[in-house]
Amino acid sequence: MTQTQPTTSAATDPVHEWDAHNEHLATLLDSQDLESMDALPVLQWAADTFDVGRVVLSTSFQYSGVAMIHMAVEAGLQLRYATIDTLRLHSETYAFLRDVEARYDIDIEVYRPDAEQLQGMVRRFGEYLFFDSKTLQQYCCQVRKVKPNEQLLKTVDCWISGMRRDQSDYRKDTAKGMTVGEYGSRRQILKLNPMADWGEDRLLAYIAENDVPRHPLYDQGYKSIGCFVCSTPVSANEDQRAGRWRWFNSDDRIDPQEAKECGLHIPMYNI
Repeated sequence: MTQTQPTTSAATDPVHEWDAHNEHLATLLDSQDLESMDALPVLQWAADTFDVGRVVLSTSFQYSGVAMIHMAVEAGLQLRYATIDTLRLHSETYAFLRDVEARYDIDIEVYRPDAEQLQGMVRRFGEYLFFDSKTLQQYCCQVRKVKPNEQLLKTVDCWISGMRRDQSDYRKDTAKGMTVGEYGSRRQILKLNPMADWGEDRLLAYIAENDVPRHPLYDQGYKSIGCFVCSTPVSANEDQRAGRWRWFNSDDRIDPQEAKECGLHIPMYNI
């Protein structure tokens, strides 16, 4: 397990520095019909298309991410693996991280929040600021999760995510390939969602058939796993992300779908 600390650069990108790079990514998307490809071929395409070390599969150790790790390792693909440690994860998640590393003989890079930013947030708003308002919940997610992810993305050209269309109404139109901007730069990054069109039944069948490790919290009723306060078990009739920030579920002032995103997959830079 590589413990990766954030690094910052004071350099500002020249206005046109990334134009050729961005045009190349756009050409790749136009020339490849990713929507017609299944998950493993998308992973293979990413490994074949980008330089070694410039492709990362980032996971929070939920079903999709671990299944893709299994696919990639079995196929011998040269990918990086990474996760974001918010410093508020369940103890089961930390143990499962080590189990996955050992099972697949891989090194998973760990990105954590900046200590000064974290301390400043807690001094100003308190340890449990996310209960106070939706804005402060987003701010907490930004400091603990989004900003560490930004540091990870500075080191790659292709980011592989486990987003699926069946996870929520907000995610129902998730594309298998898109470009996202690097924060503070003109540079674009290719974001791939190889399992976007996989339903949960198909995913669970793949996991069972291939003996893919399962996060132990699934057996405790969790369907979406994040920080230990902000993700909770769900009942049989609730959607997959109902357990995220549960205290917002009955707040009719808040869009229920918007309330279920931390900022990794939707820009929230106005905080």
